[in-house]
Amino acid sequence: MGEFDSQPKFIIPERIQGVSYDIAGQIKMIWEVMKAPLIVPMLKLGVYICLAMSLMLFMERLYMGIVIILVKLFWKKPEQRYKYEPIQDDLELGSSNFPVVLIQIPMFNEKEVYKVSIGAACNLSWPADRLVIQVLDDSTDPAIKQMVEMECQRWGSKGINITYQIRENRTGYKAGALKEGLKRSYVKHCEYVAIFDADFRPEPDFLRRAIPFLIGNPDMALVQARWRFVNADECLLTRMQEMSLDYHFTVEQEVGSATHAFFGFNGTAGVWRIAAINEAGGWKDRTTVEDMDLAVRASLRGWKFLYLGDLQAKSELPSTLRAFRFQQHRWSCGPANLFRKMVMEIVRNKRVKFWKKVYVIYSFFFVRKIIAHMVTFFFYCVVLPLTILVPEVRVPIWGAVYIPSIITILNSVGTPRSIHLLFYWILFENVMSLHRTKATFIGLLEAGRANEWVVTEKLGDSVNNNKNKTAGDAAKKTNAKSPKRTRSKFVERLNTLELGFAAFLFICGCYDFVHGKNNYFIYLFLQTITFSIVGFGYVGTIV
Repeated sequence: MGEFDSQPKFIIPERIQGVSYDIAGQIKMIWEVMKAPLIVPMLKLGVYICLAMSLMLFMERLYMGIVIILVKLFWKKPEQRYKYEPIQDDLELGSSNFPVVLIQIPMFNEKEVYKVSIGAACNLSWPADRLVIQVLDDSTDPAIKQMVEMECQRWGSKGINITYQIRENRTGYKAGALKEGLKRSYVKHCEYVAIFDADFRPEPDFLRRAIPFLIGNPDMALVQARWRFVNADECLLTRMQEMSLDYHFTVEQEVGSATHAFFGFNGTAGVWRIAAINEAGGWKDRTTVEDMDLAVRASLRGWKFLYLGDLQAKSELPSTLRAFRFQQHRWSCGPANLFRKMVMEIVRNKRVKFWKKVYVIYSFFFVRKIIAHMVTFFFYCVVLPLTILVPEVRVPIWGAVYIPSIITILNSVGTPRSIHLLFYWILFENVMSLHRTKATFIGLLEAGRANEWVVTEKLGDSVNNNKNKTAGDAAKKTNAKSPKRTRSKFVERLNTLELGFAAFLFICGCYDFVHGKNNYFIYLFLQTITFSIVGFGYVGTIV
């Protein structure tokens, strides 16, 4: 034997199955080596998990669809299911038969909408001496604080019992402001509290329709109203939001109220029994969904909730993609984080029936707040495109087409007027599922942005004012911007993660167009366009 015979020998042929030894050849070789033992089994497992999640979501949507049909056809109206007697004006008793109600309006730099919300609260049809209005202003802009305070003083001079309340810091954000407001000595005699965010405009008879349910039913903690959107037709982004939220109110809230007298408080346009808030432990700021946190804790103590679909309050939808993304991060991260914190407390609770625990843990939290986001993203944006590159793994047509189609149809019942936008809504929801899934994982793991709170930007009447500007004014405004600022704004609009997925889906679509047999490329190219639109931040500009 020679000197080097004992050393191991590594022989790499210049050509492997006709592939020249270059970078592309190495990648192909590694791919072929890893595909059969590793990639194919992992992708199959991914398909099975996604199909299981799809079935869970399908059964949940089907269950709620059946229940809502039964509710609409056979359930008695709330006035018949619960003890309800309208409060009558009595000349002899005066206003003494009206309970004292606190109105809380939390605000944070709400320059565009503060007048509307304060005016709507002050115009409520309720005896002035039985109404306490509390404007909880956490604004950091001194000019805005001064404007809000002056508006409160203006209404106060008209005989309205309105108080302008500020704090030294924003500890606890909205939950902290609401909690601090309830501590004030001048609200100790209030029995109920109605909460309206700064862009909400309740009708004058709001309290007269909601309060009697709380008076007649001592075990009822909350009456929740439906949101109506004044700017739903502003652009395509607001139309998409309207479709999602209409389903939430028309189906999810209605089903929870009718079957278990439980649903998640929406944080605004609701009236609470103050005793129920106190018994549940008050407002807590441990998550970014303080409203849902309070609702779950109150429910675990036996309190009941009522959703009134025909009691409505006007509000505003985010009309910019940036504001919408911040809102969706909070709405996706918060419930997942709350689930992490409360799941064992719900399991151990002895005051709630077994089936209500199942409903809260499985249906309310697990399927709607976690599975719904994850299956949409992983199945339709990751696993399904990857099966095109790995033809050994196939997705059954019932999982790829039939079940998603039924789920989509069930989701569309909330907004019949937008049925023609259904296909684009699907594509848009798939894109947003990326953002929501990321937020859900942050909440479950309690990672960096778990407690991030960014107040949703509201434009109020400025939306209409901007539309009414003349072409000359618009041109002057455009000319006033420097090229550097324009470029900066363009960079700020970019969402690199969405653009990266757009490139990935485009590659998968091209491969399917050349080599595939399922014609998935049609869907993939359309999804690529939608990811690109969101990636460049132009959804809010499409009317």
